[in-house]
Amino acid sequence: MRITIVNGFFLPVPPVSGGSTEKSWYQLGQEFAARGHAVTNVSRHWRGFPASEEQNGVRYLRLRGYDHNRELWANLLADLVWSWRVYRNLPPADIVVVNAVALPMWLGRFRPKAGKVVVMAGRMPKGQYKRYNHLARVLAPSSLVRDKLVAENPRLAPAIRITGYPINWQVLRQEAVAQHPQLPALSPGEITLGFVGRLHEEKGLLLLADALRLVSQSAGLPPWRLVLCGPADIARGGSGSAFRGRLNNQLSAYLRSDRFNIIDPQFNERVLAGFYRRINIFCYPSLAEKGETFGVAVAEAMAAGAVPVVSKLECFSDFVRHEQNGLVFDHRSPDAAAQLATSLERLIRDVALRERLAGAAKEEARRFDYPVFAEALLADFAGLAHH
Repeated sequence: MRITIVNGFFLPVPPVSGGSTEKSWYQLGQEFAARGHAVTNVSRHWRGFPASEEQNGVRYLRLRGYDHNRELWANLLADLVWSWRVYRNLPPADIVVVNAVALPMWLGRFRPKAGKVVVMAGRMPKGQYKRYNHLARVLAPSSLVRDKLVAENPRLAPAIRITGYPINWQVLRQEAVAQHPQLPALSPGEITLGFVGRLHEEKGLLLLADALRLVSQSAGLPPWRLVLCGPADIARGGSGSAFRGRLNNQLSAYLRSDRFNIIDPQFNERVLAGFYRRINIFCYPSLAEKGETFGVAVAEAMAAGAVPVVSKLECFSDFVRHEQNGLVFDHRSPDAAAQLATSLERLIRDVALRERLAGAAKEEARRFDYPVFAEALLADFAGLAHH
């Protein structure tokens, strides 16, 4: 098959500057090419990258894009211009996977030679799916997103498949991985609580800081530390340097400086895997009721052997089950910080509980491994292409 993958307007592929969507479709494109398919991957032009090149059987086409903006209207305008630019440069294909907002509104109708249109609903629908009428497939990362899509456009229901998101399970489970250069040395018997993702208010990091204030007051705990890893700058989806400073100050009020670290994002896959493998308890207390669609970082941490502690967002319910392979707390409750603190303290104290949940979490995450995920997509694409 000929498969085109269209990414968004503000990050490059290969994913040298992060981005879960870019990372996922970069790896999937390589999986498709390794199985003999002709793959074109379209992304933003980036300094040091040529406008067009071929690597490992994948053709990379890079077009002028834009930085992410704090204002929604500005991002939508950038997406519209980007979608038109991509439209004019698309090669003929059997399948075209689109990770943009505006492009699916007209692509299937006016450029059928570009291929059957497949959309990955990487973000919660915000009205755009009402205008999508020529889609062959919609890939929903969770049952929550599926339900939102159907509510927005019932005509799409037959085209929707719940897929989750792919992860590199094989690399994440390896013992021998590289160390993050900013990761502090591990003390004997020390438990690491970790977070990987955008340093944004909606991720619940201030709630986590409140919970850790309570944990820090508990006596008799084994040694533990917190390590947060991710971008704070707005261009990469964070809440900005002022928020990072506020978070640092709040943690500093409760924890000694040697008990927590906020480190720079890491985009080298093996170094990031090493970071995940250092984590015993993965904290993802997201408050993004309208933003979270799956939780790639949660699945990656599970694959690496960490126990997930997540908020009660519906998107996590497809793969994190309370007391079976992780712990879930009610982020909507008035005592959310106390609930989160109780969950973290239980896992810090109870080695047997931690080991049981970690083992179950690792096996659960296996179904998202890239080769497994790619094979399922290709089988589906083949059916679409010949329909």
